[in-house]
Amino acid sequence: MDASDDVNSRAETHPHDHGPGTGEHKHDHGPGGHHGHSHGPANYDRAFLIGILLNGGFVAVQAVYGVLSNSLALLADAGHNFSDVLSLVLAWGAAVLAKRLPTARRTYGLRRSSILASLANAALLLVAVGAIVWEAVRRFGSPEPVAESTVIVVASIGILINAGTAVMFMRGRDSDINIRGAFLHMAADAAVSLGVVVSAIGVMLTGWTWLDPASSVLIAVVITIGTWSLLRDSINLALDAVPANIDHAAIERFLVGQPGVREVHDLHIWAMSTTEVALTAHLVRPDQPTDDAFLSQIAQELRARHGVQHATLQVEQGDPRYPCHLAPAEVV
Repeated sequence: MDASDDVNSRAETHPHDHGPGTGEHKHDHGPGGHHGHSHGPANYDRAFLIGILLNGGFVAVQAVYGVLSNSLALLADAGHNFSDVLSLVLAWGAAVLAKRLPTARRTYGLRRSSILASLANAALLLVAVGAIVWEAVRRFGSPEPVAESTVIVVASIGILINAGTAVMFMRGRDSDINIRGAFLHMAADAAVSLGVVVSAIGVMLTGWTWLDPASSVLIAVVITIGTWSLLRDSINLALDAVPANIDHAAIERFLVGQPGVREVHDLHIWAMSTTEVALTAHLVRPDQPTDDAFLSQIAQELRARHGVQHATLQVEQGDPRYPCHLAPAEVV
C-alpha cells in the first residue's frame, strides 16, 4: 500500500527529532561533505559580506588599472573577480532564502535555492572563461605593450584579498556545495592573480608581450578545471541524484537489517538543499507493530551514520492481497 492508502503507517522524521538519550547534531553531513560537521549558511553571513565588499572594490581597481596598463591578463582577472562577486551575492542570497519557512505552496520552503545558486555560479564561471579565451586569441594576433610594474602591484594585492576571502570559506567547503563554490571561486582567483604576476614579470624580463594573452589562456584553463566538479555536482543535485557522499547501498543494507524488516523498496535519496539530505522508503515488516520508538531509532541512525537529516518511512505488512504498486525497482 502507498502513502495515500495508509496514512497511519507513515512516520516523518525531522532534523530536530531525537530519541531518548540523544540531542546532538555533531554527526550530520551535508550533500557536499564527507563525514564533517554540518553548519548552517548563517554562519557565513559575515564572510559573504566581507568577501563581497573587498572583491567588489578590488574589481573596480583592477578594471581601471587593466585599461591604463593595457594588460589583458589583468582585465581577465578583473572579469573573473567580477563573476566571483556575483557568485558571492548569489550564494549569500540563496543562503538567506534557504532559511525561509515552508508555506502551503512551497512545503520545503526555499531550501533548493542554494542548489540553483551553485549551478548558476558554475555556469557564470564558464561564461567568463569564454570571454577571456576570445580576447586572448585576438591578442595573440596583435600583441600590445603592457605596463608590467602596475600589473604586478595590482595583481599582488589581488592575491592577498582573494586568498584571505578563501580562508573564510575554507571551513565549510566540505559540508555545503554552495560554500564550496564560494571557496573555489576565491581560491582560483588567488591562483589566477599569481599567474598574472608571473606573466608580468616574464614580459618585463624578456619583452615577450605574447606572455600576457598566454597567461590569460592559462587562467581560463585553471578556472575551467576548478569549475568542472562544481558544475557536475550542482547538476546532479538539481536532478535529484543521490549526493556524492551518500552511500545508497549502505543505507539500503541498514534499512533491511532493521528488526522485522523483510524488504525495502521505493527507496529515494536526494538533496533538499546544499546542506540537507532527504530520504523516503517503504519498509515491509510483516506481523510487527509500528511504533514510534522503532521509527525514531531508524531516524537517529540515518542522521548520525548516513548523513540523512529528513527521512520519511512507510511501513507495510506485505499482504499479497494489497501489493504496493511502487515495489518494482523500475517504478518511480
